[in-house]
Amino acid sequence: MKSILTVITILIAFSINAQNFQGRAIYKTSQKSTFNMSKEKNPGMDDKMQEEIRKRIQKMHQKTFILEFDKYNSTYKQEVVLKSPESQAKRNRIRVMSFGGSGSNDVYYKNTQEKRFANQTEIQGKRFLVKDKLQEQTWEMSSETKNIGKYTCYKATYSKEVESKNISIKNGESVEEVKKETIITTAWYTPQVPVSNGPGNYQGLPGLILEINDGKKTIVCTEIILNPKEKITILEPKKGKVVSQKKFSKIQKEKSEELMEKMKSRRGMDLGNGTIIKFGG
Repeated sequence: MKSILTVITILIAFSINAQNFQGRAIYKTSQKSTFNMSKEKNPGMDDKMQEEIRKRIQKMHQKTFILEFDKYNSTYKQEVVLKSPESQAKRNRIRVMSFGGSGSNDVYYKNTQEKRFANQTEIQGKRFLVKDKLQEQTWEMSSETKNIGKYTCYKATYSKEVESKNISIKNGESVEEVKKETIITTAWYTPQVPVSNGPGNYQGLPGLILEINDGKKTIVCTEIILNPKEKITILEPKKGKVVSQKKFSKIQKEKSEELMEKMKSRRGMDLGNGTIIKFGG
């Protein structure tokens, strides 16, 4: 009888700890730049200018995000940092802009138990609240392991077919080529942090995802704080026009095309994936 009571006590204590379990994970992002233009067809685009554009694109994708989570809920936000002033000469020469990506005011909320998300984001200053079901990710588990910091991580992958857009410049005009390709995403997760969660829209593994790589973009966790002394409050965002993911993607595409049309007359170029380069002032 005494042993049964002991087991019951342990189970109750475990349940309480699981309910109160909280954490904060810091992620760094980076992305490869394959920007390349023919110097023969674009004599004004020398090696130095191409290298400058590549560096700016890479720097634009080097960001820090914070995931705050409990057992089922989480928010994913970009760390706010003050930008250093840029010289007028650099601003007038080349501007690389990201359209439709994660902004500094975005809040991506997830409820993994209810399998839904709410993404508070903006397009050209207009705020939207994208509400929909979480994307199903069919992970293939592996026994392969590696250490990330002090955590033992296991490998998992999933693949999906997507349409990719390639923009090239021919005779001074941008030519768009659309093709289908299979993207393989590799995740490294740790059961030592017992939440089925991860950065952005990634989740669904038996442990916190500490690294994501889809062949172009890499997200790596650099720090984890479990059960901090100061309690974390996770709030679902409420501001913005409520739309589905399908509707938001349509609006995003339309606004991107509108912006590109305006940019063409001002020596602008669309690289796809929401990245636009503008030459001159």
